[in-house]
Amino acid sequence: MNLDMRQPMIDDLGVLETAALLRELTAGLINVAGFDEALDRLVRIARDAVPGIDCCGFTALRAGEPAGVAASDPHRAELDDLRHAPDTPALTAIHRREMIIAAGLAEEARWPVWGARARALGVHGVISAPVDVDEQVIGAINLYAASPAALTPSHQLTAMLLAEHAGLLLAAVRDRERAAARSRQLDDRLLAEGVVGQAVGVIMTQRGCPAPEALGVLRSAASSLDIPLREVAERLVLTVSRPRDN
Repeated sequence: MNLDMRQPMIDDLGVLETAALLRELTAGLINVAGFDEALDRLVRIARDAVPGIDCCGFTALRAGEPAGVAASDPHRAELDDLRHAPDTPALTAIHRREMIIAAGLAEEARWPVWGARARALGVHGVISAPVDVDEQVIGAINLYAASPAALTPSHQLTAMLLAEHAGLLLAAVRDRERAAARSRQLDDRLLAEGVVGQAVGVIMTQRGCPAPEALGVLRSAASSLDIPLREVAERLVLTVSRPRDN
């Protein structure tokens, strides 16, 4: 009777913990501009929020090639790095497109070299869940346990939900990175144009600010006046080039 009453409470607690994890993950990544920073935050949040997990890592591939790792414990970062051991639970999860569970690495024969190194680093259980980011980037989030008995079906469900949610957030980060790169390219082209470059130089001289900030001032003026950027630049250059009356 007591067991029947307690089990829903345990399940509800797991649901609440997972919901809190996803909320914290959203808050932590929603405004991050860089992919590497997002991965660092992801693994730290997951490590702190998932009970029974000793550390967390992320393995990333870009166009099929290793594209970096993130680890909540830097001393165990090699477990996520395919350059150290290409045959890993993360790579298996990515290639098979399914979650990989190894609750007891002492009895695990799938990754002998990686498994021996993991045990030497105090890791005795792992869950790797594939994470789809975009057309170029794919990865796996890796949850590591220090005890062979630590990983439960609840951890598997959490890993699956975490991977799906992380994929959406990381895709948004990648979109912001691409948008920022396009903006920088546009800025470079604008600065190379004669009149805009001259106007930026005028603002830099007047305000003592760097070129990106000066270009931002020019853009703000164009937006406020509701006229093209180039026209604002022409007006500014014309104004400062006029001879002053004695």
